[in-house]
Amino acid sequence: MNPVAHRRRPVYTQTALRRAITAILGIVVVMVIGALGFHSLEGMNYVNAVYFESMLATGQGPPLPLQTDSGKIFASIMAFVSVGSVITSLVFTLGPLLAMVWRETLERVETETRKIENAIEGHQEDKERNRGTEGSG
Repeated sequence: MNPVAHRRRPVYTQTALRRAITAILGIVVVMVIGALGFHSLEGMNYVNAVYFESMLATGQGPPLPLQTDSGKIFASIMAFVSVGSVITSLVFTLGPLLAMVWRETLERVETETRKIENAIEGHQEDKERNRGTEGSG
């Protein structure tokens, strides 16, 4: 028996690390675009622009009132893009891990179900054998 063949894969593989880095980079790109946009359209300093964009990205809504129509339109677009990028990043990063946990849980449930079914079948066979011996005695 090959002991390496039965070893479980580590949860955090190189692929998972690449996925996490890609997801984080996607959020960073959206944050930078949003901060630069709010800085140039609304004249916000960079701290307020990053703060504003982070509130949009997390679904909190705009923390500061916007002054220009172009800033409001940009904020509307960035709200969809930001929230979408955060949700996509979470799914992209955690999806494979959640799928693995789901698969393992279903395998355990199936194993336990088979054990219960076998126990029930064995119990029914015992009852039938007992009825047969009672009738012949």
